[in-house]
Amino acid sequence: MTEITETIQEPLEDAGKSRINALVALFVAITATFMAICNVKDGNIVQAMDQAQAHSIDAWSYFQAKSTKQALAENTLEILKGQHNPGNDTLIKKYEAQIAKYEKEKKEIKTQAEGYQQSYDDLNLFDDQFDMTEALLTISIAMFGISALTQRKWLLYFAGCMSLLGIIFGLAAFLKISLHSDFVSKILG
Repeated sequence: MTEITETIQEPLEDAGKSRINALVALFVAITATFMAICNVKDGNIVQAMDQAQAHSIDAWSYFQAKSTKQALAENTLEILKGQHNPGNDTLIKKYEAQIAKYEKEKKEIKTQAEGYQQSYDDLNLFDDQFDMTEALLTISIAMFGISALTQRKWLLYFAGCMSLLGIIFGLAAFLKISLHSDFVSKILG
């Protein structure tokens, strides 16, 4: 156990003298700040996605209700037509008008529901980008910590590259630029 303590203690004692630690502190501050801002934006996107999904579900439920009413009107119309009663002409026209009205309303509701679904899908693309941003920035912060302990420049460069990549994904998401890696999404998803 003392060997581990000595291994950790030595870099910590030299930490104040190291240029790497000064860079690590700066990069961690920038990375963590950007990650916090992205997290807030991602939370807002998730709320908008939830709202779009709820509206989509409501619209499809309304579509189903109109379909049920239309089916009932169509069945009633068939019964009236099957009775061959001249007095039913007014009722037949009424049900034909209802059926046409339901068909028109269903088309409008379907368009609306599909719009909500498209909105959800568009938001999900940027939510994925913010998720990739968070993953890359988290990895970079961990790597910055290890580079401070080990004083390895190559590790600092690796962490810097991960941070830069995360910042690029985050900025693209903020600017609504589709920079989406299906490969990374499949790994993370």
